Amino acid sequence: MPAALNPADLLALNDADLRSRAAALRRAHQPARTACAVVSAKAGHCSEDCSFCAQSRHHRAAVTRHALLSPAALLEKAQAAELAGARRFGLVTSGLRLSADEFAQVCVAVEMIRAATGLKVCASLGLLNEARAARLRAAGLSRYHHNLETAASFFAQVCTTHRYEQNLATVRSARAAGLETCCGGIFGLGESWAQRLELGLSLNELGIDAIPVNFLNPRPGTPLAGRSLLPPPEALRIIALMRGLNPTCELIVAGGRPQVLGARQAEVFDWGASAIMIGDYLTTPGADLSFDRRLLGLAD
Repeated sequence: MPAALNPADLLALNDADLRSRAAALRRAHQPARTACAVVSAKAGHCSEDCSFCAQSRHHRAAVTRHALLSPAALLEKAQAAELAGARRFGLVTSGLRLSADEFAQVCVAVEMIRAATGLKVCASLGLLNEARAARLRAAGLSRYHHNLETAASFFAQVCTTHRYEQNLATVRSARAAGLETCCGGIFGLGESWAQRLELGLSLNELGIDAIPVNFLNPRPGTPLAGRSLLPPPEALRIIALMRGLNPTCELIVAGGRPQVLGARQAEVFDWGASAIMIGDYLTTPGADLSFDRRLLGLAD
């Protein structure tokens, strides 16, 4: 095990030392390579103005919009994900929160997926109180996902329609109900390295179980459409930084992986990741499935 470092000292490490430290921490705490998948259970018409998101009704992005999929349709998606090699399956809905009827349908879907598959079921349904979190847990949900998106000091540059404190409260409600928590952010929004460090430390303080690392893939029609993709070396250092700040967490490389890392995608595990998201993302295509299965050591 590498010796403990002051968190800020991680930023000063050269690439070789940072990579070595992150790899050692992964081997010690999260040695397996695993995969998760998500479904866009409800898409578009989102009331929030997150600057990176094509689903916001505040922007002019061309995106598929649909109402909440039926429990039967969600079960079908889950079964396909399991066949592809996923161990976790996330139900993701657009919007600040679900209506009572929509929430009830999601609970039914969770029960059906748990009964018919070996998947652990996750959900990302927007803001959540403890009562709803308890209902999800009773239905069989394993983990609740709700990203902080970025550091508290940068959040106002990313979203103005809800407060950072509401995100924190949602994560705490999920934990209080006994759910595991999946909470991370999206990098490449214009945040500084100090703010990346700030986010990683916030996740550590929350006691998060799994951290998704997303990279901005600029969407036409959004305020960040003109931003450039992060260079692969910078993206890999971000993965290693999150591992260094959160040694025991599951660390999932998710949105933007194919577009940002390209030919260097296979290196994510060497830089501290323990999982990847397979299949398509919410509004963009994922990597080739056969490539991901080889990356995970799965036979086709």
